[in-house]
Amino acid sequence: MNLNNLTRLMAVATLLCIFCFSTAHRATAQATPGAGNLLVHSKFGGQIFGFDIDQNGTEGVLSESQTLNNGDVLAAVETFDQKTGKILKVLAKTETQDDFITLGVVGNSVGLVEREHQISLLHVKRTFHTLNPLDSNKFTGQWTPPLKKDDLISRVSRSQGVPDVAVFAFENGGDMHSFVFSSNVAANTFGRFITLKDPRLSFSNLIPPMAFDSKNNRAVFVAFNQNPLTPPVIGIVNLTTGKQTVFTGVGVGTPNGIAVDSGTGIACTTTTTDDSVQFYNLKKQTGTSETLPGATLPDQFGTEVAVDPVHHLFFVAQENSSTQTNSSAIYVYDEKGNLKETLNGFNFNGTFNVISTHIALNPSQRSGFVDGPDPGVTDIQSFTY
Repeated sequence: MNLNNLTRLMAVATLLCIFCFSTAHRATAQATPGAGNLLVHSKFGGQIFGFDIDQNGTEGVLSESQTLNNGDVLAAVETFDQKTGKILKVLAKTETQDDFITLGVVGNSVGLVEREHQISLLHVKRTFHTLNPLDSNKFTGQWTPPLKKDDLISRVSRSQGVPDVAVFAFENGGDMHSFVFSSNVAANTFGRFITLKDPRLSFSNLIPPMAFDSKNNRAVFVAFNQNPLTPPVIGIVNLTTGKQTVFTGVGVGTPNGIAVDSGTGIACTTTTTDDSVQFYNLKKQTGTSETLPGATLPDQFGTEVAVDPVHHLFFVAQENSSTQTNSSAIYVYDEKGNLKETLNGFNFNGTFNVISTHIALNPSQRSGFVDGPDPGVTDIQSFTY
């Protein structure tokens, strides 16, 4: 074989390698959207008490709990690999009356876990532990909000890629007032406590869902408006100045979820009575509402809402799918309210969840995890979009 022929063969072989790599890469990138086969199982088979994944890393964190035969509670906190689903490390494990709750991954890869330590009957001490960073696979410190004895935290916004979170809390006694504040969890610093003026935004009003507009440092609520046949209200609280604004929203019934894209100022919510999803321009205080695809039954409303701020998409969980029988669904919308994808094949419906359904997203991978499919809520399931 002469040198020219050898050169041509090598060139052809190189091109074939490039073609095969390109084809394989495209096949991977164009994986069919929907429920995945990857499941993350709790290490000891307990019900999952909250989970989240790191949008800028490869790991996730979950808490689990189960009652033992002797009446004690096996509670644990574990990290897991997003790619394989393997449990990487058990950070804590107790067999007492204690519990752990994963509040989320916040800031830049900081895991946040609450421990409920029972000192005696009805006497519980709550502490908050951080994994900074999450892939250290150990508790590295504590988050110490200056709460009073009877103050309880209802929700911490799972804000990633920005320093702060918004925190929704209430006094469990006395006048039962509700309040919000901002916090840099990694730095363990806190903004002013702001008491909510409108009673419709209070914890006692069906625990209104809250999201965080990090660009404007605002907590954004959607709240029940005293009647299941009326629209909810939207509450906006400036966490710097304390200014509070409430306006009547769209849709009908009890709201179940909210997410805000801080980059665009668009919020997405869900309502029960009309099985609908709403999209709000927070600056203009205007919104539109539309029924979830095919929804006709009272139990086909949307629940959890999540946002992908990179691709400007909203994700709406529907426990009882209106587009596939015996399934739960996730609907993917753009911020104009156009349905982009319908993801079926989940099972986060019909079970008693101590912690409500959560959609955890990794926008850079266009993937995520959601509760289920085990009816005992002992695992979470992957999906792509």
